Amino acid sequence: MSSEPDPSPWRLVVPVKRSDVAKTRLEPPHPLSRPELARAVAQDTLQQVCRALPPTQVTVVTSDPDAASVARELGAHVVPDPGHGLNAAVRAGLDHARSPGPSQMWPAVLLGDLPALRAADLTTALAVCARHTRAVVPDLDGTGTVLLTATGEGADLEPSFGKGSAARHASTAVMLDLDLPRLRRDVDTWADLRAAADLGVGPATRAALTATTLSS
Repeated sequence: MSSEPDPSPWRLVVPVKRSDVAKTRLEPPHPLSRPELARAVAQDTLQQVCRALPPTQVTVVTSDPDAASVARELGAHVVPDPGHGLNAAVRAGLDHARSPGPSQMWPAVLLGDLPALRAADLTTALAVCARHTRAVVPDLDGTGTVLLTATGEGADLEPSFGKGSAARHASTAVMLDLDLPRLRRDVDTWADLRAAADLGVGPATRAALTATTLSS
């Protein structure tokens, strides 16, 4: 029998920015559009999240109609983005996740721009996070945060996403340098996307990339 904790105690919040204003630093080559790519990346991320966890334990915070549609089709909850930045969006999701439900549910936040993510990566990461009262998994650059969790009775999180967030979160959480590059490869620039493609991206992102070439 596996000694890994069951991932089911988690209530996971995934913020997804509206595609028309997301990934402003990405600048993909013509003819690929930035909003199209942002939608594809979010779709691949949500697909894997809802394979790793029961979709009813996933809250997607977004005002993007396409992301909201994907989330609902998968069976996840959708909360409107209040429109005051990433941390406000995360707090809105956490407020929803704290609504009445099983008493042993723990909050977690995963960013929605992980096109190389696989469900097994998230399951593995959450199993490690479950050993700590609070945990943060940084991106591959070591400065940003891709996963933030809290466990135990009365577990709560104080999101501080943005530039340098990993260090801020680590002031009250254990920093976990996990060997999970698919989970930790977030995408902000074209170079990030090339690196994600080397790891293997999901079908929506792969389909979007057929309009161009990663060797550009």
